[in-house]
Amino acid sequence: MNIRSLFSVKKLTYVALIIMVVSTFIIFFSSINLYQTNIFNESIAKGEAPKFYSQTFEGRYATAYWLAKKGMYKESTILFNNLLIEANKDQESAVQYNIGNIFFLRGLLINGTSMNVRPEAEYLLRQAKKSYIQSIKANNKHWDTRHNLDRLLTMLPSEPTPGVGESDSPGLIMGNIPVGLP
Repeated sequence: MNIRSLFSVKKLTYVALIIMVVSTFIIFFSSINLYQTNIFNESIAKGEAPKFYSQTFEGRYATAYWLAKKGMYKESTILFNNLLIEANKDQESAVQYNIGNIFFLRGLLINGTSMNVRPEAEYLLRQAKKSYIQSIKANNKHWDTRHNLDRLLTMLPSEPTPGVGESDSPGLIMGNIPVGLP
């Protein structure tokens, strides 16, 4: 077997041509991806719904974040909760942190400047506490979550108001007696 026959000018030209065509396709598709990523980042920076990658985790996260920034807390919380299904641990921590921030902000808006926590705000603050704890469980290194949880714990009363505690059915003060029926 002759090595010179493997490296003929004709064969090297074909190999170089194939490498050039593959490289051109890679550069073309990479430039399209880069363009779409730049459009995505610009629309997120402006607070608009993304045109590209809108169904990715990042696109839906950004949409939920901006809904919360615009004061649409219920819609934002629903979107964040839907993201928890497919999130990894770091993403779960970020989502729980933002859910906690939404509850914390809503609780602060209801409570106002009062030093005593009102019962309707206490429920929201306790939900924020749950979310912050879940965020810390998912990623223990998130210091903003720890800071917010610390601020929150200084606001909450040591004994929960009846019907506002950690249960999943707030509003029930005694056993199985429903509240609000005629």
